[in-house]
Parts: sequence; structure tokens; C-alpha cells
Amino acid sequence: MSKLDLFLELAKPDKNGVSKWVTVDKFVGKYKDLQLGNGGSWCRSSSSLAKKYMLEFDKSRTTGNSIDAIRTIGFNKTKTFNQAIRADIKEYYKNKKCVMLGINGSSENTRIEIDHKDGRKNDERVSDISTQKLEDFQPLCKAANDAKRQICKKCKETNKRWNAKNLLGNPYSYYKGNENYDEKIGCEGCYQYDPVEYRKVSAEKIATEAVKHTVDYVMKKLYSNN
Repeated sequence: MSKLDLFLELAKPDKNGVSKWVTVDKFVGKYKDLQLGNGGSWCRSSSSLAKKYMLEFDKSRTTGNSIDAIRTIGFNKTKTFNQAIRADIKEYYKNKKCVMLGINGSSENTRIEIDHKDGRKNDERVSDISTQKLEDFQPLCKAANDAKRQICKKCKETNKRWNAKNLLGNPYSYYKGNENYDEKIGCEGCYQYDPVEYRKVSAEKIATEAVKHTVDYVMKKLYSNN
């Protein structure tokens, strides 16, 4: 049984999608895979459970901030983003190296994950596997993808984009747009969205600036007013 099925077996939602409270001490034996110490991915906002049901968490039964009980409080009628990736796209990227760290290993943190470039995941075209494009995705190792996920989360909360100059040696903050998130260009221009494009644009800009400054220098030498 899937984790979704295991939880629903315990919770037993009614016809309106409302269930009883399920305390975490029930996650033993047959239900041990539901233990939140394993990450609790099955009840996150992006999980299959959260896409079908609205969830409520109780953290008041014990000290600390851990979840003590979970229940469903109705069906989730919000339109959700489909994170499925088309098979041919997965096949294309699975043997590629991480575009941030240049690795493709076998350990947990170095294995490749296919990343949605747009961390906000709000583009209906990308949500539809029939209209997805290769350039909507990129290969990231798990460590890089986990870091990007947190960066995108903060951007969504603040509407302030991550500054590429946080990495020593990066010459520009953004390759398009500025620090303020703009719905017209979305995530485009952020290093996290496409580090390869960032490098290409940066190389072109530096070359252009170098030529311009060199010409200005020569012209001032030849035709100085002094």
C-alpha cells in the first residue's frame, strides 16, 4: 500500500473529506512508513494527500513544535500544479551532470534529479506533460536541488530574488531583470533558474564591456583634450 492509502486507512475520511484526528503514535507496525521522522514527505503541501484533501496539524499535545496529530478537513478544490515529467525528458537528462556542481554520482546527495527550472511551479503549460519542453528542466544533484528549493521558497515569500553575487566570481546579480520578482519574466534571469544561461549571458556582457572600455581608453589617448 502507498503512504497515502495507509494514512487514509487510519483516518477514514467521510463523504465530505473530513476525518478523525490520527495521532503520530499510530504510525507503528503496518503504518511505520508514516513516521514523520522519515521526512513526512507524504503529508507535505506538495504531496498526493494534500492535493486531494485539506490537512490540519495539531502541535499542541506535546511540548516543542513537532506534529502530534493529523486530520483531513475536506477536499482540496484548489487547482494544483502537476509535477510529473514526461518520460523522454527524464531519459534525456538522467545521465547529464549537475549544471551547478558538475557531478552525477551514486550517493544520495550526488545523484541527479530532474529539476523544474521555475521554482514557483505556476506555469500551466509546464504542468501539462504534453506541452513540456526540454528547456523547462535541468539536471541538478540532490544537494543542489534541495538548496534551490529553499532559495525559491524564500523568493516566493519575499518576492526578492536570489543574488548570484552570493557566489564569489559571479560578475552580475541577474542576467535579466533585478532583485524584485516580476511576473512578466517570472524566474528568468535568476542564477537558480538557469545557471548555464547565466554564464553565457555573463560572458557576452563581459566581452562587450571589455571591448567598449578598451576603445574608450584608446580614443582618450589619441584625442585627449589635454
